[in-house]
Amino acid sequence: MSDAVTFIHLTDLHVGNPDVPDAYLFSDTSSTLRRILAEIKTLVPQPKFIVVSGDLTNQGDDGSYNHLKAIMAESGLDMPVLYALGNHDKRDGFYPAMLGRTEDLFAPYDHSAVIAGIHVVVLDTSVPGKVGGSFEAGQLEWLKGELDSHAELPKLLVMHHAPALDTHNPDMEWEGLSFADTEALRHAVSGKNVIGILSGHIHYDRVANWYGIPSVVGIGQHAATDVLWLHEGLRMLDGAAFAIGTLRPSGLAITFAPQAATRRELHSFTFARMTELLKQRDAAAVAAE
Repeated sequence: MSDAVTFIHLTDLHVGNPDVPDAYLFSDTSSTLRRILAEIKTLVPQPKFIVVSGDLTNQGDDGSYNHLKAIMAESGLDMPVLYALGNHDKRDGFYPAMLGRTEDLFAPYDHSAVIAGIHVVVLDTSVPGKVGGSFEAGQLEWLKGELDSHAELPKLLVMHHAPALDTHNPDMEWEGLSFADTEALRHAVSGKNVIGILSGHIHYDRVANWYGIPSVVGIGQHAATDVLWLHEGLRMLDGAAFAIGTLRPSGLAITFAPQAATRRELHSFTFARMTELLKQRDAAAVAAE
């Protein structure tokens, strides 16, 4: 690769259905997305593509996906957009509204594309009814096939849940890819030309060196996690951002583009309360089976 290639990383759009009130939507995500898309349109040179690493909508209903599709269309941006699915997304809502697909509505949405000399590989780490991420049967085999194809090209992985970092603490497994699948992913990408992994989910900007691969997480457009309160739980503040990625011969660079923010509190809960709610939800799911 002789020239720099620029692309955009969006995540956690949390777009809502404008016709349905949502008590769990804490900011005007539609307006934020429109503003960010307008800013992307001013960039020179224009990015070659956009990746969106999950939580496209807040509730996963077809009305929200139709609204997202309309916002993207009205932006006037002329570049490919590659979507991943997150824990707030629902496959049976996404497929018909966004892709016009009417079969295999509960299959993982794994796909790839070669754009501007970059092999972009998108993995669905969403698990219906779960907060944390993992792979279903066959997904790792599909990934290994993609990693072996276009061997001469740099590979960019996109998935909602980043590889787990704190694998010593099982209470934190919800914030990323499961510990077992994180280890499986480590072996799958070993020795491959993976230039970066782009994710979301935790609502704050974070860059980690994960076994030699940049693992980049973005704030997204719903709310910003207060990283100074993480010892207590999750405190969500007014804040949003997107990222501009540039691949040069020297490697991948990520530039964060924050939106103006007041950092006022939008919502908060302790980890103890979250654990209690997750246990209640899991118990209800088991009782319903």
